[in-house]
Amino acid sequence: MIGDRSYTGLILESGHLNRVHYGLAMAAAALAISQPVVLFFTNAALLSLRAPDPEGRPGWATCPLGPDLVAAGVAGDATGWNAGLVTRGAAGVEDLIEACRDLGARFMVCDMGLRAIGLEKTALRDDLSFEEGGLVSLYRILGDTGRLVVI
Repeated sequence: MIGDRSYTGLILESGHLNRVHYGLAMAAAALAISQPVVLFFTNAALLSLRAPDPEGRPGWATCPLGPDLVAAGVAGDATGWNAGLVTRGAAGVEDLIEACRDLGARFMVCDMGLRAIGLEKTALRDDLSFEEGGLVSLYRILGDTGRLVVI
């Protein structure tokens, strides 16, 4: 807890970038009103935290979009969808990651999730400070009064 405020824990499990984006938006909104947040990335959502590729594209740029967005013709890929968000005045993925970092979010990566998808922590971006742990660690942070949302 920070002061008398309990943490809100957001479990990001899906690798669909629109779901990761919304989880980051929820976290940024909570942080903006001084609600402490821990973002717990596991399984395919961890792929959104990969380091940029040799051409400088962020790891999230290769994540899939939810099939509903693709079927609706909103965008065909993550980069196009993110560019559309920014063009229409919404926060992009990178904007939200930076906002969460700057507002004090705790970024946790699930050790079991890393193993499940064969990803090493060293493959993650280096501009964020990651805590590695599992569900027990997350529940300890949340304590008796924290909230938990699974996205």
